[in-house]
Amino acid sequence: MVLDMGNQSSVTTFILLGFSEYPHLHAPLFLLFFIIYTITLIGNLGIIVVRRINPKLHTPMYFFLSHLSFLDICYSSVFTPKLLEILIVEDRTISFKGCMTQFFFICAFVITEMFMLAVMAYDRFVAVCNPLLYTVAMSPKLCALLVAGTYMWGILCSLTITYSLLQLSYCGPNIINHFGCEYSAILSLSCSDPTFSQVVCLIISIFNETCSLLIILASYVFIVVTIIKIPSKGGLQKAFSTCSSHLTAISIFHGIILLLYCVPNSKNSWLVVKVATVLFTVMIPMLNPLIYSLRNKDVKGTVSRLMSLKLHSHAT
Repeated sequence: MVLDMGNQSSVTTFILLGFSEYPHLHAPLFLLFFIIYTITLIGNLGIIVVRRINPKLHTPMYFFLSHLSFLDICYSSVFTPKLLEILIVEDRTISFKGCMTQFFFICAFVITEMFMLAVMAYDRFVAVCNPLLYTVAMSPKLCALLVAGTYMWGILCSLTITYSLLQLSYCGPNIINHFGCEYSAILSLSCSDPTFSQVVCLIISIFNETCSLLIILASYVFIVVTIIKIPSKGGLQKAFSTCSSHLTAISIFHGIILLLYCVPNSKNSWLVVKVATVLFTVMIPMLNPLIYSLRNKDVKGTVSRLMSLKLHSHAT
């Protein structure tokens, strides 16, 4: 919907195209994304619950992991329900305020998760390089401050970018070639000069990506150096196993972010952007609990005990 305000029109609603060019795929895509979203909720909620009920998991690593699971639930829930809706409902509209709200939350959660992964890399650095001082160095107060800092920074960055988008004029067309309010999709609808918003977004994106990757790379350089010095094979294997899950999660997360950055800005690239966004907002939140739980004996042990207790209670 477009309102005429004197000589200028103002968009009040946007139309999300989603995957409308592939109508025959709507039913299977809905089923696929619904199953993935269900697994995402169960898996991440499971990590949070398991961490709370198992005293062995009351450590800094699992404290950060439970917040990572919370973030996965949050940013998956920002996009996925709307994606499921536009796959089965003919009305694909979203209000201007709803669109900006969706963008604010997805941006805040993604930036927060980016730095949460960096904090987890620092945690692994302390655990491997200073194991005897680990509990002292990673005190509950420091862990709480690190987590609070990632949330506050994510919100601040998101507020800044969202504010820059709100300064633009949107006077039609009001069709977003996406299944959600992604930055480049919103920017393409602006009828005013987007330079300020683009500069703000570029500076924040480069700063966040560079800082988070530098923290991760520096942490793992020290970890690798320490691991090389470990004489016993048992210690070497333990050090590798404690970091492999985190490295896998980091590689997938930043790999897809770099893919989105590298996609050229053209009409032919919109399908690539949509697929990459699906991988980022739908697949990653499902994969993280699988990556961390399948390689962790404590998590698997707690889950198996819970299942056996549930089965025993049903049997009696």
